[in-house]
Amino acid sequence: MTTTSPAPAAAQDGQARRPARRAARRSGTAVTRPGFAWAVPATLFFALFAILPLVLVAVLSFTDWDGLDAPAFAGLDNWRALLHDHTMIQSLWLSVLITVLGVAVQTPLSILLGVWAAGKQRNRAVLSAVFFVPLLLSATAVSVLWRAMLDPNFGVPAQARWLFGNGNLLGMQSGAIGVLVFVGAWQYTPFHTLIYQGATRAIPEVLYQAAALDGAGTVRQFFHITLPQLRNTMVTSMILMVVGGLTTFDTVLILTQGGPGTDTTISAYYMYQQAFKNFDYGGGSAIALVLVLVATVISLVVVRVSGYDKMRSSSEGL
Repeated sequence: MTTTSPAPAAAQDGQARRPARRAARRSGTAVTRPGFAWAVPATLFFALFAILPLVLVAVLSFTDWDGLDAPAFAGLDNWRALLHDHTMIQSLWLSVLITVLGVAVQTPLSILLGVWAAGKQRNRAVLSAVFFVPLLLSATAVSVLWRAMLDPNFGVPAQARWLFGNGNLLGMQSGAIGVLVFVGAWQYTPFHTLIYQGATRAIPEVLYQAAALDGAGTVRQFFHITLPQLRNTMVTSMILMVVGGLTTFDTVLILTQGGPGTDTTISAYYMYQQAFKNFDYGGGSAIALVLVLVATVISLVVVRVSGYDKMRSSSEGL
């Protein structure tokens, strides 16, 4: 006597769905998925404005070009120069430092404000709209605004020397880095708050109702329900912060111009100096590729450490 093993669960599920699909086709209610043609415009746009420029930058990194004459092949000279460039190594360290500080400041603020904005408090909509105003301004406008407000002679530090000392916050490295982190958080925390607000509203209300029946208070619900449910959103937000922090340029250009000295010369600003001030487009292209590589590696590490790549649920955090 022979026995047959049961079909795998996936096969059984597929067999069960086939009659339903056939019935849907006969009734004309079948849902058709978009074909590949729908992705062509976005694919062409990405290839034209992302892949192609990246390839051209990679080619330029192996050339010696001043922007006027024809590029001359230089082999690995630009890359060897970067390995022995103290300013480049320092700029990478400063880029990572400012990025880490930005993530450390913006993440808790964004989570708390996002969870609050997702609630039903009185005047919540009005206060949220006011709080989101910095997000509507360009980075250049924000930098000019804070440059004027932090002026050591006429700005806020001049009126509160008991708190700011001589008032020249941008004249020392610690003060300049603190200003860059603060200004970045002031402008971009609303964006991440908006992400957390939407994710919080997507959390099933039944979870909070069940927790309340078990006697869990607001704080306990936040740590045992809200935060775990926001895990995917936290990873996404942090990756955006990392990429944004490593590519920050206009804020440094307007607020500190890499100073004092080279104390805030991050990699993006150093790339600008090499390419557009020193007319070394080959060296600037090499720096740009290093930035892309560092941002990619850090993002992959965040995804792998957080386990984001293994999450398959369509529900947040489940």
